[in-house]
Amino acid sequence: HPKDMSDRLIEAVASLDKVCKQINLPVQAGDDKILELMRRGYTVDYYRRLIDKIRSTVPGIALSTDIIVGFPGECDTQFRNTYNLLKEVRYDAVHVAAYSTREGTIAARTMEDDVPAEEKKRRLAMIEELQVTIASEINAGLLDTTVDILVEGRHKSKWQGRTGSDKLVFFRDTENRLGQIVTIRIEKTSPWSLQGTITE
Repeated sequence: HPKDMSDRLIEAVASLDKVCKQINLPVQAGDDKILELMRRGYTVDYYRRLIDKIRSTVPGIALSTDIIVGFPGECDTQFRNTYNLLKEVRYDAVHVAAYSTREGTIAARTMEDDVPAEEKKRRLAMIEELQVTIASEINAGLLDTTVDILVEGRHKSKWQGRTGSDKLVFFRDTENRLGQIVTIRIEKTSPWSLQGTITE
């Protein structure tokens, strides 16, 4: 939760080799009124300053976030504020969902689910399309670089693993690489994964 991301925690991510350089920092919405209705306990300005602090303290950090579209009362302008925040921050990954009523929550008890389903679907598609573009550009920057990955298993005919920044990487090798940390030269990129060749 953004309100729990203390300076001490940020410094720990920066200084400890055993901690991966990836943080999921759920913003949920990029509009102050919607954040207030969600009872998130912070403003968009606070969140922006937190992102700046993280990136200046942990160079090369990979960031992901969670977004809810169509929260009760969310107008198009408020959605656009969220959309523009995503364009500005440029996350490595965005997990987006359309609002649905959950029994027992304050929103379910006190708010009407008043954003039409088709509008929620449209907003969700806009976020997903934007993120494909951003993730494609970020991952393209890794082309012809080398990355260390922890090999997690096989997928079809390839080994797969993740970098310290949570990038999914595929490569071919005849040896058993399960559980090993190997160096991969990236030869192909996409929004969701990277492919390459092992370097000895």
